[in-house]
Amino acid sequence: MFLGVNLTFFPHHFLGLAGMPRRYSDYPDALTKWNVISSYGSVITLVSVLMFIFILWESMARQRSVVYRIHSRTSLEWVRDFFPLDFHNSSEAGYVVYPGH
Repeated sequence: MFLGVNLTFFPHHFLGLAGMPRRYSDYPDALTKWNVISSYGSVITLVSVLMFIFILWESMARQRSVVYRIHSRTSLEWVRDFFPLDFHNSSEAGYVVYPGH
């Protein structure tokens, strides 16, 4: 989408420098190259937005199980039973035991 948006609107800078007025539906033939590049950019943006909407729809429709849990206990803050931790609450450094290792 980033590429499509930049290809859509960045050529308008060069079109303006070449003298094309804004909000015209017709343009001089000399500026065809920049208008074609801008049109390709808008098609790329359209396709990427449609793909994004499809991915959102598909992820909500399938309701697949989670492969990797983000909220696993991988740090000392989550291993302890109390929260928040007090400053210098332990007399020795702790360690994390990773499940399955």
